[in-house]
Amino acid sequence: MHWYLGVWKKYAVFSGRARRKEYWFFTLFHVIASICLILIDNIIGTYDPYIEIIGFSLLSGIYALAILIPSVAVSVRRLHDTERSAWWLLIALIPVIGAIALLVFLCIASSLGDNRYGANPKLEMAAE
Repeated sequence: MHWYLGVWKKYAVFSGRARRKEYWFFTLFHVIASICLILIDNIIGTYDPYIEIIGFSLLSGIYALAILIPSVAVSVRRLHDTERSAWWLLIALIPVIGAIALLVFLCIASSLGDNRYGANPKLEMAAE
C-alpha cells in the first residue's frame, strides 16, 4: 500500500525515476481497486450495459479519470529508470507489438547508478 500512496503523493511528477517495485505495486493496487469499483457499480446499479464496450461504469469511470495522470507519471518515471525517454510510451499505440515492447521496457531492471534522469531510487531507499 505504501507504493500505491507514494505514487499519489507524486501525482503529476514526471521527472525522476521509479523502481520496478513502485510501478508494479501501484499497478496491482490499481487493478484491485478497479475490480472492486466495478463490483460495487454492479451491486448499486450504476452499471450501464450500453457502455460495456468501454468497460466503465459510474464509480470505475470516475476512478479511471482520477488515476490517469498518476499512472502516466509513474510510467514515465519507470521508463526514466531504464534510461528511456517518456516518448517511448507512444510505442503502445502500435497494435500488439508496441504493447509487448512497452511491457518489456517496464519489466527490465533499472540502470545501475545515476543516469541523466536522476539518482537510482533503489540506492536512495537503502541509504534511508
